Amino acid sequence: MTEQEKRPTADRDQTHKETGEDQAPPEGTQDNGAEVSTDNTTPGVPEAAIPELVIISGMSGAGRSTAAKCLEDLGWFVVDNLPPALIPTMVELGARSQGNVARIAVVVDVRGRRFFDNLRESLADLESKNVTRRIVFLESSDDALVRRFESVRRPHPLQGDGRIVDGIDAERELLRELRGDADLVIDTSSLNVHELRAKMDAQFAGEEEPELRATVMSFGFKYGLPVDADLVADMRFLPNPHWIPELRPFNGLNEEVSAYVFNQPGAKEFLDRYAELLRLIAAGYRREGKRYVTIAIGCTGGKHRSVATAEKLAARLVAEGVETVVVHRDMGRE
Repeated sequence: MTEQEKRPTADRDQTHKETGEDQAPPEGTQDNGAEVSTDNTTPGVPEAAIPELVIISGMSGAGRSTAAKCLEDLGWFVVDNLPPALIPTMVELGARSQGNVARIAVVVDVRGRRFFDNLRESLADLESKNVTRRIVFLESSDDALVRRFESVRRPHPLQGDGRIVDGIDAERELLRELRGDADLVIDTSSLNVHELRAKMDAQFAGEEEPELRATVMSFGFKYGLPVDADLVADMRFLPNPHWIPELRPFNGLNEEVSAYVFNQPGAKEFLDRYAELLRLIAAGYRREGKRYVTIAIGCTGGKHRSVATAEKLAARLVAEGVETVVVHRDMGRE
């Protein structure tokens, strides 16, 4: 027996008290003296190494796969149909790749309540670890989705024994909250594959992320409001060039049409004041972390007044350093 074992129990207890062997380890250490990290970031991984994350979601048939393929072509590491609970793990693995995986895109679809709960928990986990993430939501009208499913003769994943529209309604309800949290909503109802890729390229092709990116879209009210518009302006308070025989065949890209529109009372004043209003709104968007805005400019048919105004407004935004894409949704439909 050692000398310590031969001592009476009371003596051994006193020795423990004097040496501190029975005392609780200091805060931030384990029993063996090792330090315990209380930092939320991944241990041993510098914050600068955490990859950029984009989550692609939206309606089935709205173009998620096309959007993902576009990001893949731009050099993003794309994971399709990753369970939401594994998204933080994917980000951690990317952070440990020594810069080889700097940008990750994850495609997720929501097919059940538990699936959605897992996604919400993962997003909260990412936020607690200061991971920069963006959500891209692909939207489309019911009519467009029905046509797409019928053209490929495939059922909607949520329709069960019902109709395609039943599955669309169920999915839209499940995705309602996620759509509200999206940083970028793209309506693909009237877009073909090439037009969707152009939109994705415009938003993600740049090496450096600008403060704010804008899409200025002209449209015709008779064809319906753009569902992905953040702001809508109505140009129907101006005379319609459609009723001028020599201008009717042309559109708002024509210099004569544009001159006619902006020679009308109130046209230039509207452009000046609306541009000033957008500066105010843009400052608020930046403060709130919103990086994308879609500004819809409408007239009756989306051919003359809205097109001319969208072009002028986009030029103003570009002059102020806002990266801007112009889309004329309904031009040529008449």
